[in-house]
Amino acid sequence: MWRSIIIFTLFAFLFFPISATTITLYNKCSHPVWPGIQPSAGKPILARGGFKLPPNKAYSMNLPPLWSGRFWGRHGCSFDASGHGRCATGDCGGSLFCNGLGGTPPATLAEITLGQQQDFYDVSLVDGYNIAMSITPFKGAGKCSYAGCVSDLNLMCPVALQVRNNKQVVACKSACFAFNSPRYCCTGSFGSPQSCKPTAYSKIFKTACPKAYSYAYDDPTSLATCSRGNYLVTFCPHRR
Repeated sequence: MWRSIIIFTLFAFLFFPISATTITLYNKCSHPVWPGIQPSAGKPILARGGFKLPPNKAYSMNLPPLWSGRFWGRHGCSFDASGHGRCATGDCGGSLFCNGLGGTPPATLAEITLGQQQDFYDVSLVDGYNIAMSITPFKGAGKCSYAGCVSDLNLMCPVALQVRNNKQVVACKSACFAFNSPRYCCTGSFGSPQSCKPTAYSKIFKTACPKAYSYAYDDPTSLATCSRGNYLVTFCPHRR
């Protein structure tokens, strides 16, 4: 399977202009995923902000220069012919096409910012977790390290953070989203790296996913960089 996705990705890199940055979304889950895409303010919306991605399928797109935004996987979705419906996790206003809207937490996020000389990217659990995700850079210069959360946090989610659907844990809230406290949200008197430190809840996330953001100021071990790279975002990277 990895051979086919690598061939697919290399084909995409050859198809798009050399100067462009390509990002490929690959669904390695055993179920469909509905990727959501939210650009940063002032950046163009890509692929209408969302679509359906069946298991073992990939979708590549060309990122505009200096684009920044986030990607996430919606799960348990049902939409009618006009694109109206809902998702069990990561829903964006009850529409197949997010069109600039973000996903409802909790949702695992893949974030990327393209720069003139260097790109920045990460996988974040600051808005909680719904499915495993990773970012793997290709053909770049510099460290270009892997970022991601491979573990299934739904299996180890504390009861106070659990989101259930039909008695099954389908997502794990961040402590900020669950308790709305400055201590967990790194706001107010906790609004600096010096005052906002890891908590018992963020440490659970960090232990399970050391290459992902576990709380707002988790930069040193979570933010990755690469120059002139192309990127593969994988949903359920732990699945063989």
